[in-house]
Amino acid sequence: MCLSRCLDIHPEVAAALGAGRPVVALESSIISHGASWPGNAETALALEAEVRAHGAIPATCAILDGRIKVGLTRDEIERLGRSGHDAAKVSRRDIPILVACGGDGATTISATMIIADLVKIRVFAAGGLGGVHRGAQESFDISADLQELARTPVALVCAGIKSILDTQLTLEYLETHGVPVIGYCTDSLPGFFTLDSGFGVDVRLDDPHRIARVMKANWDLGLNNGLVVANPIPQPFALPREVIDLAIEQALAEADAEGMVGKGVTPFLISRVNALTGGASAGGSVQIGLNNARLAAAIAVAYASL
Repeated sequence: MCLSRCLDIHPEVAAALGAGRPVVALESSIISHGASWPGNAETALALEAEVRAHGAIPATCAILDGRIKVGLTRDEIERLGRSGHDAAKVSRRDIPILVACGGDGATTISATMIIADLVKIRVFAAGGLGGVHRGAQESFDISADLQELARTPVALVCAGIKSILDTQLTLEYLETHGVPVIGYCTDSLPGFFTLDSGFGVDVRLDDPHRIARVMKANWDLGLNNGLVVANPIPQPFALPREVIDLAIEQALAEADAEGMVGKGVTPFLISRVNALTGGASAGGSVQIGLNNARLAAAIAVAYASL
């Protein structure tokens, strides 16, 4: 199958790519699987506006009617927002199935990285990184995000590793596969809702231009892995680590009591942690997204200048 037969690039994105202007990829799973209508679509549009406000063009990725979309219209964003969980949650394995069968899907980090790489978008803003799940020694539950970072040349701006995961094992996986973890203005790896996960980063860089130079050096050397840029949640929205840890432990116990396994675990845990923190984590998630969109735009502008 010729790629052009299943790939649609939004005219604004295509023009920016053709002119060498900065573009930032955005995932769409936050639309269909991150919140409910209409707040989910409003958040997606706010993220796009934040990217534009800081000098780059947003390219929200998805699969609609079997077509890989790089950049969505407002109507397409609202379509995903209304469809909710009826749209598939797309990882690498799901892309060819949806393309062949004409399905709809909202892209996770791994699928968005693949789509971004298809059109040479090198910067991607998301919320939190997936990783090794707690108890993975028995379940072997490891997010496809990690393997994609090991082999796909895209820089991921995120607020660290999702708090519900095993941070230490996730970092060890990234180290084994040669994926650098860069702390933006921090020596500590942020813990998504918290400023400090208790673990360090590989290097601290306080300037988007320095991050862009690391990206260029990585790929000029023929190292085709991705990079993680860990961007802490803005201080006013950060929660104490002990509060999050207690909420996660309770949510994990509830999931275990209900015998939950597979794809349903993560959304359940996120929902329960939000409830147990009085909704504070949901508000923080939006601010994390906006903060990452700002930094990703700045890095994309710097990278384009190289």
